[in-house]
Amino acid sequence: MAVLGKGVEYALHCLLYLSSPPDAHSLAVGDIARFQGVSETYLAKVFTKLKKAGLVRSALGAKGGYELARPPEQITFWDVAVAVEGEIRLFECWNIREKGALYRGKPRPDWAKRGPCTIHQVMMDAEAQVKAALGTKTLAWLAQEVNRKVPKHQEQAARWFLQIMSPE
Repeated sequence: MAVLGKGVEYALHCLLYLSSPPDAHSLAVGDIARFQGVSETYLAKVFTKLKKAGLVRSALGAKGGYELARPPEQITFWDVAVAVEGEIRLFECWNIREKGALYRGKPRPDWAKRGPCTIHQVMMDAEAQVKAALGTKTLAWLAQEVNRKVPKHQEQAARWFLQIMSPE
């Protein structure tokens, strides 16, 4: 069961290229989709969500497309996940301790009324850890890591986009 779907992965890959676009151009969704080898229709829906969340903005004109709405240092993986997937909940408590046979139709003891149950607490703690981990990683960090691991990758990507934007 994947909690974060392919839209989050697509968004992060695409935003990586927007974090350092060639010659400071905006990039068209169709070009990004072709470069990534993904569906343009699906990617357009992802970009609509990113725009609504204020992570990207559209640029008009002959060289129109999308660009980051904030610096890459200010866009976290968590921001992207919430923009694409909506508010993320790892666990939904059905309050089963209140529905059990021991308390059905009877007043619950004080201990059963105080705070979330232990199971719910563990799940809330796990959710907080996921949010904290994704909140510490930014697009700027991602670009640094990619450059460190594959230094020519960004340069080759920029050349590809420049060729598409300025066909001879």
